[in-house]
Amino acid sequence: MRIVLDAMGSDTHPGPEVHAALEAYKLWGEPILLVGPKAELEALITDVGGDPNAMEIVHAPEVLKMTDKPAKTARGKAETSMAVGMDLLKEGKADAFVTAGNTGGAMANALFRLGRIRGVKRPALAATFPVQDGSAVMLDIGANTDCRPEYLFQFAVMGDVYVSQAFDKKSPRIGLLSNGEEPSKGNMLVKDTYPLLEASGMNFIGNIEPKEIFAGNVDVVISDGFDGNVFIKASEAVSKFLIDIIRHQIRSSAISSIGGLLAKPAFSHVRKLLDPSEYGAAPLLGVNGLVFIGHGRSNTKALVNAIRVARQAVEGDVLEATQSAIKERLAAKQESVP
Repeated sequence: MRIVLDAMGSDTHPGPEVHAALEAYKLWGEPILLVGPKAELEALITDVGGDPNAMEIVHAPEVLKMTDKPAKTARGKAETSMAVGMDLLKEGKADAFVTAGNTGGAMANALFRLGRIRGVKRPALAATFPVQDGSAVMLDIGANTDCRPEYLFQFAVMGDVYVSQAFDKKSPRIGLLSNGEEPSKGNMLVKDTYPLLEASGMNFIGNIEPKEIFAGNVDVVISDGFDGNVFIKASEAVSKFLIDIIRHQIRSSAISSIGGLLAKPAFSHVRKLLDPSEYGAAPLLGVNGLVFIGHGRSNTKALVNAIRVARQAVEGDVLEATQSAIKERLAAKQESVP
């Protein structure tokens, strides 16, 4: 299996990427295709005493910056680490691409270089996050702020395939994010999407509120990119807020400090569970290739986990399964959906 890692993606590149490639090689025994300025990467590998067999460096002299305009750079900067990495994927020289770079740039490059799966109207970002007794996947979380019902229907198809194939959850429960469980609740987008999902043949359980999501009552949550992005960011912020409060209270007195020591294993488990780096990166579903996008602040741990989820998608034949599902489930819908 050949995974491409954009060496110049994270905010503190290329250190986390080089260390992630070294760690990934130790875990899976397969070299990572590390894309970036060759001389700089080779010097860093030497400095950290890394095994040169852990990666194959593919030279890319340019870097896509956070300030670059995505669409313009996708067409005009063909030698960025992101562009070169996706070209390797397009040419069949790699199985998946991972970056912690500019999300808009990754979207633009993926659409320009790989294109959409035939029949897909809008690709979607799918985030995995912790819930009671497991995890759930939400899409879209930011690729499409304005959506139509048919887009959300397609998100559900892609989410169903992704969770089924990558996480081995057959017939995953699909919920539509709303402000109430009744079919009559929600804005016009939610109300118009509901009957499409109800008639889809998938395991659609209806509208879902945040409390049911975190209770573990759903496997795939469908939303437009605006609400999905707000949901994910609010969830991460609340998690950090609660952990900070608990830490402060534990240190507030000698007695609570002793109690904190006794409960330290439990707190460590909770902190790990809520750590976004445990979930690696979000797949960009709907493009004609396996592309995974992580936080710009990704550290080595997050990038190793991003490589892990990319490997799971390859092993689960997610791309081929999505192509088949789009063809089978959406072909009949194209004329009937407004």
